Amino acid sequence: MVQITASKFKEQCLAVLDNLGPEGIVVTKHGKPVARVLPVKAGCASLIGSMKTKIQVHGDIFSTRLKWESAGGRKRK
Repeated sequence: MVQITASKFKEQCLAVLDNLGPEGIVVTKHGKPVARVLPVKAGCASLIGSMKTKIQVHGDIFSTRLKWESAGGRKRK
């Protein structure tokens, strides 16, 4: 994994983020790692749609199956 000093990261932050590889980078201070910067895509992109053939939906998933009245339907005293 690529390492970069905190001062260099501060100077070149936008350029570093624009060129961030899939493995990310480690930010160091005085030679010791203090942070890891990872791209968002690398974490969960493979999970999107992975359950498509494994899950079945039965019925209306947006319904609570409870009847309710709105406040506008009640008579006020």
